[in-house]
Amino acid sequence: MKKIIIYTDGGSRGNPGKAAIGVVFCNEREQIIKKYGEYLGDNLTNNEAEYSAVIFALKKFKLLFGKAIAETSDVEIRADSELVVKQLNGEYKIENEKIQKFFIEIWNLKIDFKSIKFKHILREKNKEADRLVNEALDNSAASRRLL
Repeated sequence: MKKIIIYTDGGSRGNPGKAAIGVVFCNEREQIIKKYGEYLGDNLTNNEAEYSAVIFALKKFKLLFGKAIAETSDVEIRADSELVVKQLNGEYKIENEKIQKFFIEIWNLKIDFKSIKFKHILREKNKEADRLVNEALDNSAASRRLL
């Protein structure tokens, strides 16, 4: 595996509120390999959800492909959160303590990869990850109604 592109998105309904993530793994030709949507819980901000999506993506990569492949792969994480991408690229300071913890976790996960680039994309280019976020939020709400 030479290059993998990972689209990530996180969202919360209410800020803070109920939150979920969407992650889409693609090969270098942008063909979908795997995709995930996961409900995170209540009382999370949108930024916390966005960071959680990146953390999930890096951990899931290692689980799916193993550390040996991670060490030889170029990973490009694409997200529509300009704030998160600029913070991860060191262009913006991180003053929120909770977000600093997310940043440190990502920094530590990066060690296992050959290279990781964070790229800001327009929301229109992140539709599948966004759909997975909303699907996870909708399914969470539906499951609560059944209880």
